[in-house]
Order: sequence, then structure tokens, then C-alpha cells
Amino acid sequence: MNVRTAGSYRPTKSELAVFVSGVTSMGLEILAVRIIAPQFGSHIYTVGGIMTVILAALSFGYWQGGKRASSATNREMSWLLLATAVYVAVVVYASDLLLLQTSTLALPPRYAALPAAIILFGPPTYLLGFISPYAAELSQKEGTGEASGHVYALGTIGSILGSGATTFVFIPAMDIDSIGVLFGLMLVGTAFALTLPSISRKPVLASVAVVILLVVATGAGPLAYDHRGDVVYQTQTAHQELEVIDNDDIRTMYLDGARHSAIDLEDPDRHVFEYMKYFHLPMLMTDDTDDVDNVLFIGGGGYIGPQDFEEQYNADVDVVEIDPDVTAAAEDYFGLEESEDLNTYSQDGRQFLQGTDETYDLIVLDAYKQDQVPFHLTTVEFMDLVSERLADDGILHANVISAPSGPASEFYHAQERTMDEAFGDTYSFRTSNSSSIQNIQIVATNDETDFTEADLAERNAERNLSVDLSGAIDNYMAGSSSDDAPVLRDDRGEVDSLLDPMLGQRYVIEETGESGSSAGAGDDLAGTPSVIAPDGKALAAPVAKVS
Repeated sequence: MNVRTAGSYRPTKSELAVFVSGVTSMGLEILAVRIIAPQFGSHIYTVGGIMTVILAALSFGYWQGGKRASSATNREMSWLLLATAVYVAVVVYASDLLLLQTSTLALPPRYAALPAAIILFGPPTYLLGFISPYAAELSQKEGTGEASGHVYALGTIGSILGSGATTFVFIPAMDIDSIGVLFGLMLVGTAFALTLPSISRKPVLASVAVVILLVVATGAGPLAYDHRGDVVYQTQTAHQELEVIDNDDIRTMYLDGARHSAIDLEDPDRHVFEYMKYFHLPMLMTDDTDDVDNVLFIGGGGYIGPQDFEEQYNADVDVVEIDPDVTAAAEDYFGLEESEDLNTYSQDGRQFLQGTDETYDLIVLDAYKQDQVPFHLTTVEFMDLVSERLADDGILHANVISAPSGPASEFYHAQERTMDEAFGDTYSFRTSNSSSIQNIQIVATNDETDFTEADLAERNAERNLSVDLSGAIDNYMAGSSSDDAPVLRDDRGEVDSLLDPMLGQRYVIEETGESGSSAGAGDDLAGTPSVIAPDGKALAAPVAKVS
């Protein structure tokens, strides 16, 4: 096809149907991750499960469509597209309740997301699978090979456009329901176009009815009680779902359904999450707190830790937060104010360290995708990079979600051994007296320091820090054995398998009481225990739709 021919090319009705089905099928696949991940997580099992369901449904649709292609007509394709649009309306309307119901099924955690993927996205993808064999049958091309190749090319081009537009345009600019409605309207418009130029009553009425159904679905989703509190703010960012929720006086930031930061609106100086106190442990391992001039936080969230360090210590604080919408929410709802002493950078933490020549006295690693540290921030190559960006007597503080012992502790031991490869000494502290999955704090020093629990207790008594770390010191895990644990490396993706024993297990976030005492194990802002889902996130009830 030369340029002149391409410029005058007008697709046939069947070609239009193939192209739009490609756009919609791949767009729905991308959208499926954003719909299912907040409930089941973005673990490889969830993403891989969605892809498996989509491909299986398409294949089944291709097979069934091929068997019936001999009787294919444009009118029949229009009904298939309308039926798909109806199911998209069901997804928009009822996805929250369907996700909640499927999350209660007694399945092994790694397969927990499969029922939701099958129910929500299997049927519409199956229907779209009919379009390609129908279009090949109706093609004006000579020969089966030419017709099939033409259909495959058009469908693939549509899939490329659907994937790119959904990822880079729709999700950053629109909420999930609006994107679903957009796909539904695209299907309805194509179905109507297939009936032209003759206009009969039944297809017109059906198209109007489906459009009304789509509009009603996005504006009248089923209300669901949110046990977490009042939704103050909710948005879909380019990286995740972001929510700010108030429960009495506690304001919490949720990212893809997992708690990341919390403040007490009546007492902003109180550490709501117990583990936030532990961020001050490195101040006991430096010769003088005044020597800590430059601090880097990798992961901002609500910026509770960075703001605390800016207020308590005479230090310059840099914060690397990959999601700029998270930083904006911290400014609007958590009191963040940039200043000469506190600077923010919207960038990946590893890329930031690779591109900076700055030397830090303390680096705090608190970056999470839900409740899992991104793989590239766990490896020995990354730890070597951190060590290079620290002063000779610099310190790394890492917040690790794992169990202190037992099968669910595999990731903790691997992370500790990996850090030990790059640093002089490592020290681990549990934040809960239970054996449950919790926030374990690992402090690594560039120098060989050989601190004992008594040394830390003595320094805690002598130094006038803003928090009393005696409880943290009592939770020091001396002699933790990680000799048999693997060293995490860039070329060995072992993190997922190490997290497997954590799936379905209870995750404890200790909270301080109003008087500074610790809340009971498993207490959370809503008074319900958390359970690790297939990516380590806390399962939650669906939230009411917020316009």
C-alpha cells in the first residue's frame, strides 16, 4: 500500500469492528489491573492471572466465532458489540461488590484474584473474541491467508492503541468508571455504525438503551458502607489508587487499599503508627546527632517521617516520592510544606541515587507498592549504591514488612542478609510482640559499629531525642539467623517466592494510644484486623463511589 492508497483508504464495517474490538479488549485488560489490584494487589499472581483469563476468554471466543463464522453478518457483530457494552456497564456498576464477594472465597491466596477476573472480564472478552473470525469471513480480501493476516494486523494495531491510550492518557486523566463508560460508548457507536446506512428501529432502541445503562451505571453504583471512615479524597493516579480517609480524629492515606501514613488531627505530634518512632533509631548510632546534616527519605507517602525529621533535627531533608499526586495529597491533607530544609523529588528512588552526587548521613528506605518494597530496591546492587551515597559513617534505615520468625520471615532474612553484604553491621528490631507479619526495622551502618543493646539503651538515656526509644531497643532481635537466606540480586527475581508464605497471613500495624501507649496487636484505624492479600496488601471492604 503506497502513500496515496493509504490516504484514500476507508475501512469496511467489519474492519472497523475488528479495530475497535482490539482497542477495547486491550484497554479492558489494562483497566482490569486497576480495578482488581486495590482488592487483591498488583502481585505477579494477580497480573498474571488477569492476563491468563483475558487470553483464555479471547481464545474461546475465537474458537466459537470461527465455528459460527459461516453465518456472520454485520448485524450480528453489532449485537455482539452491544452485548459487550452491557457487560461493561455491569463492571462499572457492580465491580466493588463483586470484588468483595469473590475475596471471601476459600482459595489459596495466589489464586484469590482469579474468580474476580473471570466474572468481571471473562464474558466481555469472550464476546469480543467472536469479532475477528466474523470479520475474516466478511473480508473483501481474496484468499483465507490474506483475509486472516489483514484481520490480525487491524486487531493488533487496535490493541496497541488501546493499551497505549489507556496507560498513558486515560488512567492519568480519568477515573476508572469514566474509562469504562468511554469503552462502552465506543462499542455502542461501532455497533450502530455497522447497521448503517439502513436504520431500523430495534438496533436504534437497543443502542439508546445501552447508552442510558452506561450513564446510569457510572452515576448510581451500589453504595457500600466503608468501614474505614469518611472518604475525604479519592483519585486514580498514574501509579495507584489514592485515598485520604478520616476516622474520627485519625486521617489516613491509603494507596491501592493499603495504609501508608496516618496523623492525629487533634494531636499532630503523636506518632499514630508505632514503627514511625523507630525511624529515630539511627540517631542513637551516630556519634553526635548534630552530625546528621543530610537526610534522604526514599518514599514519601504522607511525609510524616520527613516532616518529623525537619522539625526535630537541624538537617536538610530530601524526599524521593515517585508519585507526584501523593506529594500533592500530602500538601493538601497532611500539612507538607516544602522549604529550604525539605525538598521533594518526583522520581524513582534508585534512579535518583544513580543520578545524584549528593552524600547523605542517613537514608531512610520507606518505599512501598502497597505493602511490598519494589524489587529493584531490595537487591545487593541497590544496597551497594546506597552505601556509596552514604558518608563513611552513614546509616541506612529500612522498613521491611515480614514476620520475625517462621515461614513468613523468609523475605526479612533475605533482606537482612542482602544488606549485610553491603554494610559493616546490621541491626533488626521488631515492632510487635506477636509473631505476626509486621513492620520490621533494619538499621545498617557503613562502618563496623558492634553496638550492643546496652550501648543503645545508654545513648537513649543520655540523648534528648524527641521520642523515647526504650521500647524499640527492647525489641532488638539479637542474633537473628539469616545465614541460609538468599542474597537478592538484580538478575534473580526471588522476591515473589519469598513473599509466598506471607499470603493470607495476618499483618499487624502497631499503633500508639493517645497517651503514647501501644495499641493492641492487630488494632487498626477501623478496629478490624488486616490480612495479607496476594501482594501483601490489607484486604478491605469496597468504598462508596465518590464523584
